[in-house]
Amino acid sequence: MPKNRSGGGLTATQQAAKFLGVAALSGVVLAGIALPAAGALGLAAKGTVEGFDEIPANLKTPPLSQRTTILDSKGGAIATVYSRDRTVVPLKDISPNMQKAIVAIEDARFYEHGAVDLKGILRAMNRNVQAGGTAQGASTLTQQYVKNVFVEEAGDDPDKVAQATQQTMGRKVQELKYAIQVEEELGKKKILENYLNITFFGQQAYGIEAASHRYFSKSAKDLKLEEAALLAGLVQSPSRYDPVNDAEEATKRRNTVLQRMADVGGISQATADKAQSAPIKLKVSKPQNGCITAVSGAGFFCDYVRQVFLTDPAFGKTREDRAKIWNRGGLTIRTTLDPQAQQGVQTSIKSHVYKTDKVATAVTLVQPGTGKIMGMGQSKPYGLGPNETQYNYSVNKDMGGSNFGFPTGSTFKPFLAAAAIEGGKPATQMYPAPYEMDYPDTVQSCGNPWVNNSVPKYHLENESESEEGPYALKEAMEMSVNTYFVQMLQDIGMCPVSQMTDKLGVVQGDGSKLPQNPSTLTLGSNGLSPLTMASAYAAFANRGTYCTPIAIEAVKTADGNSLPVPKTRCSQAMSQTTADTINTLLLGVIDSGTGQQAGLDSRDNAGKTGTTDARKNAWFVGYTPNMSGAVWVGSPSQNVEMESITIGGVYQDKVYGGQVPGPIWRDAMTTALSGQPAPSFTTVDIPDAPKDEDEDRDRGRGRDRRDNRDDGKNKPGTTTPFPGITITPGVTGGNNGGPRGQTSP
Repeated sequence: MPKNRSGGGLTATQQAAKFLGVAALSGVVLAGIALPAAGALGLAAKGTVEGFDEIPANLKTPPLSQRTTILDSKGGAIATVYSRDRTVVPLKDISPNMQKAIVAIEDARFYEHGAVDLKGILRAMNRNVQAGGTAQGASTLTQQYVKNVFVEEAGDDPDKVAQATQQTMGRKVQELKYAIQVEEELGKKKILENYLNITFFGQQAYGIEAASHRYFSKSAKDLKLEEAALLAGLVQSPSRYDPVNDAEEATKRRNTVLQRMADVGGISQATADKAQSAPIKLKVSKPQNGCITAVSGAGFFCDYVRQVFLTDPAFGKTREDRAKIWNRGGLTIRTTLDPQAQQGVQTSIKSHVYKTDKVATAVTLVQPGTGKIMGMGQSKPYGLGPNETQYNYSVNKDMGGSNFGFPTGSTFKPFLAAAAIEGGKPATQMYPAPYEMDYPDTVQSCGNPWVNNSVPKYHLENESESEEGPYALKEAMEMSVNTYFVQMLQDIGMCPVSQMTDKLGVVQGDGSKLPQNPSTLTLGSNGLSPLTMASAYAAFANRGTYCTPIAIEAVKTADGNSLPVPKTRCSQAMSQTTADTINTLLLGVIDSGTGQQAGLDSRDNAGKTGTTDARKNAWFVGYTPNMSGAVWVGSPSQNVEMESITIGGVYQDKVYGGQVPGPIWRDAMTTALSGQPAPSFTTVDIPDAPKDEDEDRDRGRGRDRRDNRDDGKNKPGTTTPFPGITITPGVTGGNNGGPRGQTSP
């Protein structure tokens, strides 16, 4: 929207003269503006009439852009966003003072003339000649309204705005024809209403309702005389007469409006004099726009909703189509965000990680079976200030997240286990699982086998020397034994794992498919987002059915119509038995394994810890039958090794997935699920591995117990005395799947 009405090129006198010339040449125009006689100034030339007639007959009036309100699932407001801050109101809700003021200063004969005020043009031309410059304009309110329609339609496109405001005879004639149409179809009161709702009043306020709130923190229906006069005076040049930045200039302009109101009989001179003597009393409300205004730390979720709207074909065929709807606004968007869950996320984050810490955390909660995102937050607040960011660490790059996501460490292992069980491996499967080993020489993939050809061989080891097999799956999962899962991958091949992650919607943070190498498909060396992980684990909670995440439940337009919204898509990623088996395994991680610090009281809960190379990332991903959540802790730039570090005011010697992310998950889930049902998992019976009488099988459950080192029995490749259980010999040699290195539990 232009800040003033200054023309370009011709002087005001020349423009008026040319405009009169065009009017005199067109009998059609003269008829439209209700001049006394169509032939008074001469008939039109044939070509001019044809040119006028070629202008489309109907002015296409775009819906006015307005505020969009984003709500949580209970109807509470999360944030207000807009391209233009505007609230459309009917004329009855606009103070009569405002109606009189805008007519007096902009078009005093508004109710007396047609689309064009010939007397006004003649008067303005005479005044401007006497003044030797531009002293008075001649456009009617109707013409100004038409011009504003062109500007509104141009949106934020600077080229289209320039075209809509250019001072040319072609544009003037076009405005004139549409003004005639508008006068005939709408009538004076509706034109005035539309004008007051479309006009720019400065300070990011479009329309009288937004302007009234911006400058006086009140509704337009409550404007006093002097307040209405001030706002009416802004229309000519919102920047020049801005009362916030130049009270003196604004006062002069306000008083000019008041005097004009008295001159045309809108108010008495005494009333004008009294109002002119009153000082300007502003009560400014700062613009509240965008996701930065979101409550309860929901700025990142708000931005995710915006990204969904702009990218999902449900809201339009092309991004341009979707952007037009979004920028037009006036929408009421009800989302999936649960206020109780969001409170749990934010309270837990603030308790465990400070925004000033060297590392950050991101937490996402989703509902199994529906895909609904229930909570989303992070320790670096949404914004542009110190220790703030607009990158959403919970989501993929295309939705406003980091470029690649974050390596997940051992939280990837349940995907591998699910693929193995789905393919027929028993839950009692055992592997030698030495403390350390080289990666295998070859591993089968969906295409050509992966071949270890690095020199020297990449090396793999477990977190603690006490972790030396053989192990069965249950204990290997509880203790997160790296070598066990590498041997499992060698046994089943990488293709089943890739197929499983595809079914679970697991892609890298940049949206690309996971590469087929042992490091990625065993130890989680590639970057994923918390939303991806929470949604994938929700399939375990949902007995094998994966549902795509959704954030929007309903959208209504300003006129009350409903827009179609994207729906979750659910599909069976694995059998119920496989999911039940994984649930049973991951129950053990929390009961007696690396995730004990994450355990919830009085309800079934399962999960998995993960810590990556050099402790640059730590994760806990866990779930109950009715809620799934992922917690990541690390440096967004991946340049902080979490050793000898203080996080949330607590010194950490070495950070593990169960030690920092685990309690964050526990506290967030505790609040989110307070008062909610506590259903139980369907579990399966997994026999414990038989124990050798001379062997201590404890091996330090949890990462801080490293003094119970195994005595060396049952080395890789040996036979086992355990009846009914097979140990698959390990294969030494190979690398760790690439230069990303190994990950830890």
